[in-house]
Amino acid sequence: MINLSDYELMLLVKQKRQEALSILYDRHAGLVYSFAFKSLKDEQASRDIVQLVFVRLWTTESGYDPDKGGFVSWLVTITRNITTDWLRKQRRLNDGVAPYVPEQLERIPDAGASPEATVERESLKVQIRSAYRYLSKPQIELLEHFYWQGYTLKELSSYYKEPLGTVKNRLHQTLKILRRHLISEGEG
Repeated sequence: MINLSDYELMLLVKQKRQEALSILYDRHAGLVYSFAFKSLKDEQASRDIVQLVFVRLWTTESGYDPDKGGFVSWLVTITRNITTDWLRKQRRLNDGVAPYVPEQLERIPDAGASPEATVERESLKVQIRSAYRYLSKPQIELLEHFYWQGYTLKELSSYYKEPLGTVKNRLHQTLKILRRHLISEGEG
């Protein structure tokens, strides 16, 4: 069973085969943890997110569809959604926008990652760091608040004391710049 693809394992998970979920957990728990930790900066909360993600895989009626993209992308989307929900709940309790700390990119743990995944992650960090040089500090802060910390555009509009349309436009322009330079960095 260990040689099965992620898609084949997900088909078995839908049939409630625990061994298949265990194999997926072994393969991807480190990635899920890393993503959650990047957003939360809290080890226990990140472990809780890992558990929630794999419980979601076990209980979800809608499964992974390989025609819509890669398994890892699908899994990261689930992780991001659960993490964002957790962050929003915490914000409701604490009421406020947390500051962006630039060193966060350096603190992404590589919990249980294979050597290949570690090299790939380090390469991506270098590409992102390199592409960030084309962004202003406010653009980086906006991107971090929206993508990694899970703030809604409405919350950011209030935080920045700017109209919603202005914040949307700033985010759109920031993503265009980042995408353009990530593509050029990846080709180089």
